[in-house]
Amino acid sequence: MATIKDIAKLAGVSAATVSRVLNYDASLSVTDQTKKRIFEAAEELSYQKKSAHKFGGHKIAIVHWYTEQEELNDLYYLSIRLGIEQRCKELNMNADVYFFDNINEIASKDVDGIIAVGKFSYSQVKELAKVNQHVVFVDYSPDQDHFDAVIVDFERATYKVIDYFLETGHQEIGFIGGREIAKGEKEVIPDLRERTFCSYMKELGLFQPDYVYVDIFSVDNGYKLMKKAIEELGERLPSAFFISSDVMAIGSLRALHEANISVPERVSIIGINDMSISKYVYPSLSTVKVFTEEMGEAAVDTLLERLDGRTIAKKILLATELILRDSVR
Repeated sequence: MATIKDIAKLAGVSAATVSRVLNYDASLSVTDQTKKRIFEAAEELSYQKKSAHKFGGHKIAIVHWYTEQEELNDLYYLSIRLGIEQRCKELNMNADVYFFDNINEIASKDVDGIIAVGKFSYSQVKELAKVNQHVVFVDYSPDQDHFDAVIVDFERATYKVIDYFLETGHQEIGFIGGREIAKGEKEVIPDLRERTFCSYMKELGLFQPDYVYVDIFSVDNGYKLMKKAIEELGERLPSAFFISSDVMAIGSLRALHEANISVPERVSIIGINDMSISKYVYPSLSTVKVFTEEMGEAAVDTLLERLDGRTIAKKILLATELILRDSVR
């Protein structure tokens, strides 16, 4: 496993700065560019190096539904993007990255295909298809009859977390979740983690609606939601929380620390994603590993199949793995 010092060396900053950035220290003042270098260094050091293949020739556009600033607040999508770029390097392919605020710069004659990362509205999907008919969506499947997609089995991941908590003696289980809205849209995109948590807990006869807190995905909202839970529930605070992203879990840990609530002795925490920074927070975060590197690899390979002549749309569902660290007992 890479160390804080390894990340610091690659990013060109001090180990102390790396530690504070990875723990989302709110009192630290560094530029977004520095944060980006640190996060990307952590991701790069977490990847398993593979030998390059002689391929090349194709040029693709990676279209991100976030702006570059927003990506720093939700490292899940940064990790997916870097996984795509890594696969392109392995295959000697050219890839240009376009964030949400500059996708109009894509020239259709210059790209052989598009990999779209994140959630896109119906009108955006149509616009992307106008630029190039070969579009692979990652973490979203807007139209499985027409477009390829690489998605994660979040339903099964949620079952794993709840089952683990039950096996380790927890009956009162809370949920802190995130929601997403496509740019230009008003309706919230249903989140499979939240929906599965509620339905499975009801099936088990353990669901308590006042244990569920939801807002937009971000570190700050994870902090605010856990703080709200602590204030509202008091002694009734659940002994375990499933938190639907690692960034929100990191914010939640900060709220618990400030309230002098011990993790995992009083509250156990499991996040989801297993971002490269999750092992560096305190306590190290238990999480469900989402194989973002493999998501990127599958997206590139799926696009190449399309370029090679496949006409039937394909949806790839990737499994997850429960990773237990120090935030659970």
